[in-house]
Amino acid sequence: MTVTAINTIEDLVRIMDDHPDWVEAMRVRLLSREILELPQTVAVLAETVESFAASTEKRLDTIEASLAQHDARFDAVDARFNAVDARFDAVDARFDTVDSRFDAADSRFESVEYSIRKLRTEIAPMKAAHARNAATEDAALIAGDLGLKRTGTLTRDELWEIAENADTSNIPTNELRSFRRADLILEAVNQTGDSCFIAVEISFTANGRDTDRAIRNAGFLEQFTGRRSIAAVAGLYKDNRIDEALESGSVYWHQLDAEQLEVE
Repeated sequence: MTVTAINTIEDLVRIMDDHPDWVEAMRVRLLSREILELPQTVAVLAETVESFAASTEKRLDTIEASLAQHDARFDAVDARFNAVDARFDAVDARFDTVDSRFDAADSRFESVEYSIRKLRTEIAPMKAAHARNAATEDAALIAGDLGLKRTGTLTRDELWEIAENADTSNIPTNELRSFRRADLILEAVNQTGDSCFIAVEISFTANGRDTDRAIRNAGFLEQFTGRRSIAAVAGLYKDNRIDEALESGSVYWHQLDAEQLEVE
């Protein structure tokens, strides 16, 4: 074997060109195992990347198909919700119709209630007048039920005169006016001849206002005349809330007969 002297890098390159098999031997000596295996590693990596890309693309296709199925299902759900919304809209429309009918009914009821209130207001004075007439007819009976004998009925002029001759400086004007317009004031005597008054307040349905006025009027009569006075209320009906006053004996109750209030 002829040995060629190597003095320059060009000599080395020329020798390597002349002996290609030496190149591989030099490469093994000069390069690490990792670098030597790099081409194979790159090839494996490329194959892996290609496989991963193919697998990923397949998965993406599967995901897209699944998303398409979900979209179709959501579209179906949306369609159902739209149908439900349409039904609710129909129900709302029906409720609006019902509300409108109720509003119309409420308006009619309000009109009826107004008419009833107006009718009651108009009838009230007539009922009160019938009750007063019936109580006046029962004057002797009212006194008799109290163990007394009726001797007369005071007129409003006589009540006015009694009030005029008395000291009324401590009595409010409205109460004095109400006393002078009392429903019925009876004069009566007991079995021994002692005289007294019966202050009667009359209503179709006797209530607390009547009992208060009767007791007040009886008190004024005693104050103005010094004579015994009895409070009484008369009516076809009575409010249960006056039962306590009746039971206490502070006021007497006289019930009118329904036939007395009938219009002939």
